[in-house]
Amino acid sequence: MIKTGNPIISIYTEMTPNPETMKFVANKLLYPGKHIDFPDEASAKPSPLAVELFSFPFIRGVFVMANFITLTKTPDTDWNDIIPTIKSFLKEYLEDNRPVINEEEIVVTKDTASNEVSADDTDVVKRIKELLENYVKPAVEMDGGAIQFKDYDDGTVTLMLQGSCSGCPSSMITLKAGIEGMMKRMIPEVKEVVAEAE
Repeated sequence: MIKTGNPIISIYTEMTPNPETMKFVANKLLYPGKHIDFPDEASAKPSPLAVELFSFPFIRGVFVMANFITLTKTPDTDWNDIIPTIKSFLKEYLEDNRPVINEEEIVVTKDTASNEVSADDTDVVKRIKELLENYVKPAVEMDGGAIQFKDYDDGTVTLMLQGSCSGCPSSMITLKAGIEGMMKRMIPEVKEVVAEAE
């Protein structure tokens, strides 16, 4: 059977600094301008794609953003054994034009993690969010993850790590040596940067 009208989807992989995660990049936008993290199967309901990915016994986390999906595998699984299966599944799923995210099923939580500047932000919080948006976000996205501003309190910035950043051995080095160092230099009020405990 020849399918017409649906574009041919290509998927390629990119390694991330986290050995347990792999970035699967498509030639199609999956979630334009947004991202969503499904750290476990129970949270995956708003995404039919994530639900199906969790049906693979070796998938432990799904992060969807722009034109890529970052998958977290079980530690005892070798990427070389599963990449062909996942690429084939994603290609077929996306070529069939099946839904990636059902927006109406996303539960709006009181989660205030956001890098968007709001009117009631203090001057320090505005500068922190701008720094995250302009300097940190692009680098972190390249590695298949996201870092969101959570809170600022008396010199301590709390960030939320998602996608490949969550549980990554090198994320604490990035957080402390990279982000904390830059923030302390550019925003003198910042004394420490910490990650929100999962």
